[in-house]
Amino acid sequence: MQTSEQPRSGHVVIGVDTHKHVHVAAVMDTIGGILATLTIPTDTGDFQQLADWADSFGHILAFGIEGTGSYGATLTSFLRRAGHKVVEAGRPDRRLRRMNGKSDTLDAENAARAVLAGFATATPKTADGEAEMIRQLKIAHDQAVEQRAAAMITIKAILIHASDALRRETAGKTQISLARQLAALRPRRLEGPEDALRHTLRTLAKRWQYLDAEAKELTKMIGDLVQRVAPQLLEPFGIGVDTAAEILVVTGDNPERIKSEAALAKLAGIAPVPTGSGMTGGRHRINHGGHRQLNAAIYRTVIVRMRIHQPTIDYVARRTAEGKTKREIIRCLKRYVIREVYHLLQPTPRTASAAS
Repeated sequence: MQTSEQPRSGHVVIGVDTHKHVHVAAVMDTIGGILATLTIPTDTGDFQQLADWADSFGHILAFGIEGTGSYGATLTSFLRRAGHKVVEAGRPDRRLRRMNGKSDTLDAENAARAVLAGFATATPKTADGEAEMIRQLKIAHDQAVEQRAAAMITIKAILIHASDALRRETAGKTQISLARQLAALRPRRLEGPEDALRHTLRTLAKRWQYLDAEAKELTKMIGDLVQRVAPQLLEPFGIGVDTAAEILVVTGDNPERIKSEAALAKLAGIAPVPTGSGMTGGRHRINHGGHRQLNAAIYRTVIVRMRIHQPTIDYVARRTAEGKTKREIIRCLKRYVIREVYHLLQPTPRTASAAS
């Protein structure tokens, strides 16, 4: 009795489930289903082994990789340099996980199926230019700001237990003045709680000063990078260095991967989500997905404009007279801002011709 081989088209999609120490890949033929799987360590030499292994099954349509911005970033960069198309596969559907179980091999297979079915289409960020540099600096900056705030909160909490004289001396001072005064304390020997408290305040004040200097230095570095790569983002009213940096971090070094202003709005969690069903057609709700830091930055821009930007103030008054709530008006203004940002990110004709 003869058995026929599984039909194959010769066109394959590779799904990869990435981890810290190993990556698991699955190759899927367009008509033959899953053909094989492979587990490799996360070394550049093993990336070449993965590429050669995938080539042996036929023409590669695309690699679908989970975590292109984290554990899969190095593999994504390697495959892109080798000329392969790479797609962000995203997380598997939780309902499918509950029904079919979870393993690294199943996740790799699901990544391949998502690419082949057209569910996974996002182009990963290249992470090879100024936007990636800004992202890395912002990690250190945001942590320094967070720890600086925590240090000041602790200082003020400890001052409650200080002597009356010290509390009077520090009352009403700004954070910089307070830290400067407490850092100049000269504690005596540790003979009682008052001595320990002065040592603690001095240490925390010096820590606050160090973090403040670090945050200011990183802010300047981020500002210089923003001015270098996209100075046009700083021209609109209400968009400062911090907001412009968040925009560049989200769009990445290849903003052309975002095909429309609606796509950027969805990426920022600003695009409304339809919720119509049955007799409730046409309703929408707020999108709770997207990049929350960029969403918050756009929100701050809108609030600034609503307070001191006369055209926005006039718009709010007109929409309020039409019966719109403040929440609805802010939602509309955020959409206008993201539209303005999208067009600012598009290359000018002169830039495009120079690049060609």
